Amino acid sequence: MALTFPEIDPVAVQIGPLLVRWYALAYIAGIAAGWALARRLAGRFGLQAGAVDDLVAWVMLGIIAGGRLGYVLFYNPLYYIEHPLEVLALWEGGMSFHGGLVGVGVALALFSRTRGVALLPLADMVACVAPIGLLFGRVANFVNGELYGRVTDVPWGVVFPDGGPLPRHPSQLYEAALEGPVLLGLLLILQRWRPAAGVLSGAFLIGYGTARIFVEFFREPDAHIGFLVAGTSMGQWLSAPMLAAGAALIVYARRRAS
Repeated sequence: MALTFPEIDPVAVQIGPLLVRWYALAYIAGIAAGWALARRLAGRFGLQAGAVDDLVAWVMLGIIAGGRLGYVLFYNPLYYIEHPLEVLALWEGGMSFHGGLVGVGVALALFSRTRGVALLPLADMVACVAPIGLLFGRVANFVNGELYGRVTDVPWGVVFPDGGPLPRHPSQLYEAALEGPVLLGLLLILQRWRPAAGVLSGAFLIGYGTARIFVEFFREPDAHIGFLVAGTSMGQWLSAPMLAAGAALIVYARRRAS
């Protein structure tokens, strides 16, 4: 038994030579929804809604620059050494969450310094809304038929257009659920307890890292990388340090507040 991949055109709208893809719309929708929620939460973190409005552009730049550079460095450095101009070809795809995370971290640090806003509460607010963007992004991966899972015999396995004739885990949807509503719900519950500044950021790192490491057991590794040591994947190696960093941040935040 297997489910047939729905025939969804990756191009949502075409006006002459202009193509608007679902993936781009997912980024826009995720940022817009996160922006709206951040405005509602701003007061809980001692921030003004206007500061959130100013922050959006910084976060977008961090996501795009960090995500692209992360993909280049983590997933295909040799190719881009030989084709350096293609680093700028964002329309061809290739983004890394872990690179985007670093990019957003740098953007938050710069915003905090230039605007005189405390960094940890700012990071906590962004951590609370980040799962919305992750949800939209993973659903867009499914629509594109990319980053699919390993071959499976579960009844909900999907035959992807580029994945061969056998059904595969819809791992994009597993990630969408765990990194999206599950992680979002946990963080919103935690923030109601008004934890020490930095705890929510640490919880996000642990939550995402755990979800990503788990789902990678069902996800097909990148063809040009394959499996690494002991059958692990690049995604797991990049996510493992997030667990340690998240735990260290929580310990630091609690000690700082005591």
